[in-house]
Amino acid sequence: MTGPGDLATRLASIVGGHVIASYLEDARSRVVVHRQDGSRRGDIRLPGHGTVIGFPDAAMESETFFAYTDYLTPLALYRYDVAKDEVQPFRKPTVSFDSAPYVTEQVFYTSRDGTRVPMFITRRKDAKLDGSNPTLLYGYGGFDVSLTPSYGVSVAAWLEQGGIYAVANLRGGGEYGADWHDAGTKTKKQNVFDDFIAAAEWLISKRYTAPAKLAIQGGSNGGLLVGAVMAQRPELFGAALPAVGVMDMLRYHTASANAYAWSSDFGTVEDADQFRALAAYSPVHNLKPGRCYPPTLVTTADHDDRVVPWHSFKFAAALQYAQTCASPAIIRIETRAGHGAGKPTWMLVENYANQWAFLAKHLGM
Repeated sequence: MTGPGDLATRLASIVGGHVIASYLEDARSRVVVHRQDGSRRGDIRLPGHGTVIGFPDAAMESETFFAYTDYLTPLALYRYDVAKDEVQPFRKPTVSFDSAPYVTEQVFYTSRDGTRVPMFITRRKDAKLDGSNPTLLYGYGGFDVSLTPSYGVSVAAWLEQGGIYAVANLRGGGEYGADWHDAGTKTKKQNVFDDFIAAAEWLISKRYTAPAKLAIQGGSNGGLLVGAVMAQRPELFGAALPAVGVMDMLRYHTASANAYAWSSDFGTVEDADQFRALAAYSPVHNLKPGRCYPPTLVTTADHDDRVVPWHSFKFAAALQYAQTCASPAIIRIETRAGHGAGKPTWMLVENYANQWAFLAKHLGM
């Protein structure tokens, strides 16, 4: 199986008599220039370890353009001179966030079955690794989606509050190609949850944070991820933010033809082995009365026709029924909104303000 250290080709273009090939290496962009005879000229010096978009074909030109972003750098446009092998800024946005006190590092940790998994951690350079840092762990792990570094205003706000932001590149994603994706699907879906749990355990063992200071977040398939791992290991987390999640895995396929198409990743109850796998992790069906679950803010929207809101309704109700300690289990239902794309800025601001306030209270910020 492909994994850390392997390259996944993303794009190739011809510019000024050279072939520019973009790769994904350990969930971050790498761009290599080749001569037309196939020999390698060298790597393009990127601004950092982030994500690159662009390099359109321009066979007769000596220059091309690309966009670059990472967890601390807003998307900016750069010019690349092929003849001189020079990268120069072309257009950069102006933002009030000062990235100088922060750093992003990439680490690798070992999952339950021995698989090596990458994770990005963004924090203040002077953060003390004494277990006291409020930390937000984000994941997705599905549908061949690669989580590559990108700037987000909400993440910048979290960092400014003193938080650490971690993103785990779980199996089920596309970071290392088809094998990596396949290893997190159907009867192997538990690998995704094991990868996420192992990321949390690593952050705690290395004293970036502690269980009471660690929150988890994910949306859609990532909402399923959060629901599943908090059901399996509730003692590991200080708060949970499952958003528009697929929470009833035994009935998810009944909502629409679109939902049935997700069986490519999830499998269905119509197959006996897949049914057993789904039943073993379905969040709604694995919350156990008598346990203490972390403070949880479920978010959904009344017009979500992708992951219909009854998933979140059922999960919130099951969580409230099962909860035996004082930790709150609440749900926020956005009106006149859907799965997330196209939300107006004011609605996004309100949503993140609610979530960050919830974490501030329950992580002791």
